[in-house]
Amino acid sequence: MSTLLSPRTLFPSFMDDDTFTFPSRLFKSTFFNGGDMMPAVNIKDNANSFDLEVAVPGYNKEDLKVNVEDGVLTISSERKQESEEEKKGYTRREFSYSAFSRSFQLPQNADADNVKATYADGVLKLSVPKAKAMPEKRGREIKIA
Repeated sequence: MSTLLSPRTLFPSFMDDDTFTFPSRLFKSTFFNGGDMMPAVNIKDNANSFDLEVAVPGYNKEDLKVNVEDGVLTISSERKQESEEEKKGYTRREFSYSAFSRSFQLPQNADADNVKATYADGVLKLSVPKAKAMPEKRGREIKIA
């Protein structure tokens, strides 16, 4: 996905880090760079399976959801965190919300019924086995009568 808007296009060079010592990295958000919050995914095509590794540090396995429907593998999460601290004379409340969803069209030779998932050390690993060899499509010439 290309970035249509960037800090440089919205704010000319006077917003650069070098000029006026204003850090342009403050403008980096999901709006500007197309989704900082989207987890990185590595996909490997092995002899017997397609293996995916999704970087989701700080998540619990209960926060993650993996779904396969109509040949589409979807990895998603929705987290809400709230904290409240009461001290003499004031109450401090903080909350945050984060969500993501990544979808992948499975190839025709993927066995979507036997997807396996594990989570350890901030990495969600998925293994999508390949179906038995699909029949090779052979061409032939059709004689015109």
